[in-house]
Amino acid sequence: MSSYISSDLSRRKFIGGCCAAVGTTGLLSALSQLRLIGALADTSPATVTPSGRSDYRALVCLFLAGGNDANNVIVPNDLTGYNAYAQGRGALALPKDVLLGLSPRTVDGRSFALHPAMPELRDLFGSGRLAILANVGTLVVPTTKEQFKSKSVPLPNSLFSHNDQQVQWQSSLSDSKLFTTGWGGRLADLTNAFNENNKISMSISLAGQNSFQVGKEVTQYAVSPNGAIQPNGGGGNIGALRTKARQELLGTADENLFETAFAGLTNEAVADSAMLASVLGKDATFKTEFPKSNLGQQLRMIARLAEVAPSLGLRRQIFFARVGGWDLHDHQVVAGATATGAHAKLLADVSQSLAAFSKATDELGISDQVTAFTASDFGRTWTTNGDGSDHGWGSHHFILGGAVKGGDIYGRMPDFSLDGPDDTGRGRWIPSTSVDEYNATLATWFGVKPSDLSIVLPNLNRFAKPNLGFLG
Repeated sequence: MSSYISSDLSRRKFIGGCCAAVGTTGLLSALSQLRLIGALADTSPATVTPSGRSDYRALVCLFLAGGNDANNVIVPNDLTGYNAYAQGRGALALPKDVLLGLSPRTVDGRSFALHPAMPELRDLFGSGRLAILANVGTLVVPTTKEQFKSKSVPLPNSLFSHNDQQVQWQSSLSDSKLFTTGWGGRLADLTNAFNENNKISMSISLAGQNSFQVGKEVTQYAVSPNGAIQPNGGGGNIGALRTKARQELLGTADENLFETAFAGLTNEAVADSAMLASVLGKDATFKTEFPKSNLGQQLRMIARLAEVAPSLGLRRQIFFARVGGWDLHDHQVVAGATATGAHAKLLADVSQSLAAFSKATDELGISDQVTAFTASDFGRTWTTNGDGSDHGWGSHHFILGGAVKGGDIYGRMPDFSLDGPDDTGRGRWIPSTSVDEYNATLATWFGVKPSDLSIVLPNLNRFAKPNLGFLG
């Protein structure tokens, strides 16, 4: 078969073609893994104690890429608060009569409501399945307005940059320019001992490569919303020849260490894809209908992967889903109908998709064992630029699942006064809760002992609350 391959077909060309056929899959994960040198996690199996299927737990990170305008997700609903909101937000302000009122268990003298596009999440909040975390964001240390203005404390690198803030949210390393691992990757490295004879990586992405799941020992594995992605050689005799060529090329002994390692990992990825496709070939046991949107189908596949976890030898899984389009500098609302527009469509998709996911986990009997949580680059400015908003800082987020102590708002809502104690300018709120505290609460529920949290979150000891209390 070697004569079939032209002598000028370099391994580099083959890798490029193979990656194009597979998309963002285990092939790219293999390359990523080979680049990870000097990661932070110490993956001693002694830090965890594996147990049975009843100990299954999964975390689902839903990343809202582009920076969600949380100021129009959670809206002041008391008369004084709403009037200040309407004045500050101008053309972006939602009409008071369409807001979905919330009744949190604890109050601070103010009342709040959800965007009208999210009735499903309002109902989940009311039933105790959904919690809200207020004004969370990247911090190096706790920061006041005075400290921000005087620059007397270190601030996150490139504070309002999309790329930098996405990495900082996903790595929990706001003061480091040397990114080596994500906090989800370090969490996987630490807890992979829960998984006995796992046949597929515990870190599965439904949205391609991401910073969150980059680990030292556990490689992220990409799956499409339709299932396992396998290299496609094409049909007929040509397809068969290409498949055989790939097998022979990857099986060739190499003197180059990188090439040998790549070939081994690629063969493993191809085999894993075939095995996963076989496992997912059976019909789902849940009947829940998911939205046909890309996000809805990402979450449906995550439910399927959680369903088949026992077949894969997994007691712990970490998932990553992503939906883009949140960088709404313009066209955020429809003039004269502010409850509609691009932002409303995105929020409706999130609400409907998460509600379907919650229902599916109920059907599977694992709702107490699966926790979904949102993350995003940053919030948006309180003031408008006309028909949109600009990059902000602190933001509000959702946590969903049967183990969530829902029906409440955790953390502290900002003082929404422009030029007030929480405003760095134009309503860019200084976070009152750090992403480190947010992530530590999730990691603790996942099975990390308090003494090991610093392995996953190296900067956690700078903050006062390693457990925010929103998970039982």
